[in-house]
Amino acid sequence: MQGTAEAWSVDWSQPWLQPLRALGEPATLRLQQGQSVAATLHAAGSAPVRFVPQADLPPGEPYERFIHQTRCVPTRDNLHDFFNGLCWLQFPQTKSRLNQLQAAEIAAAGVQPLRGPVRDALTVFDENAAFLIAPSPLWDALRARDWQRLFVTLRPLWAQAQLVLFGHALLEKLVCPRKAIVAHVYCAPTAIYSVASLDAEVAAQLSAAGLAGKPFAPLPVLGVPGWWAENTEPSFYADAEVFRPPRQIA
Repeated sequence: MQGTAEAWSVDWSQPWLQPLRALGEPATLRLQQGQSVAATLHAAGSAPVRFVPQADLPPGEPYERFIHQTRCVPTRDNLHDFFNGLCWLQFPQTKSRLNQLQAAEIAAAGVQPLRGPVRDALTVFDENAAFLIAPSPLWDALRARDWQRLFVTLRPLWAQAQLVLFGHALLEKLVCPRKAIVAHVYCAPTAIYSVASLDAEVAAQLSAAGLAGKPFAPLPVLGVPGWWAENTEPSFYADAEVFRPPRQIA
C-alpha cells in the first residue's frame, strides 16, 4: 500500500474527521509521497510510544504486551495502523490506559483462545468506540434505541451534543462511509472543553470492572444530524436493518 497515492486518499472534510484533520491531512500528503506510516506518525506529533515496523514484533509475542513492555507500537503501512497512530497522538492517555489494562489481563491469565469479557471489551473500545457528550434526553433515547425520538423528535438537541470518534477500525471504515456502520458509544463526561480534557477524563474513568459490563450503546454514526445529507429525511431512520429495535427478552 505504501507509495500508492490513491490508497491514502481520505476526505478530511467529513464532519467525523474534523477532530483529527489538523494531524491527519498533512500526514496523508507525506504518505502519498511514499513515506512509511511509522515515519509519518513520528513527524505528525508526540506520543507516549514509538511507532516501529511490524517486523519488530517477535513471533508469538502478544501485541499488547509488547507495547506495554517496550513502549513501541508495531505499525504496518495501511490505513488501519495509520488511524491507530493518529489516535495515539490525539488520545495518548486513553490509549495508554487501554494498553495497561490489556497487559494486566495478559499477565493475570496469559493469552487464551477466548479473550474473556474484559479483553473483549478493551478490544471493542480500542477498535470501535466513540465518545458522546450530550444532554440526558439524547442518552436516554440512545440507550432505549428509540431512534425516532433520538434523531427526529429530539433533533434540535443535537446542537448541544458532540460525538467524537475514537476507534481506529471505525475511522478506517468511514473512509468509505456506509449507512450500516455502527459505533460502540461510551458515555463521556459532560463538562468537556477540549479533546485533551476528554482524553484525561476518559482515561481516569476506565477500569477492568467497568469495561467488563460492556458500557456501550450501539449508534449508526451516519444517523448523526449534520453528518450525512440523506438523514434530513425522517424516513432515513425507518430502515430496521440499520436502526434496529431493542432485543426482545423471552
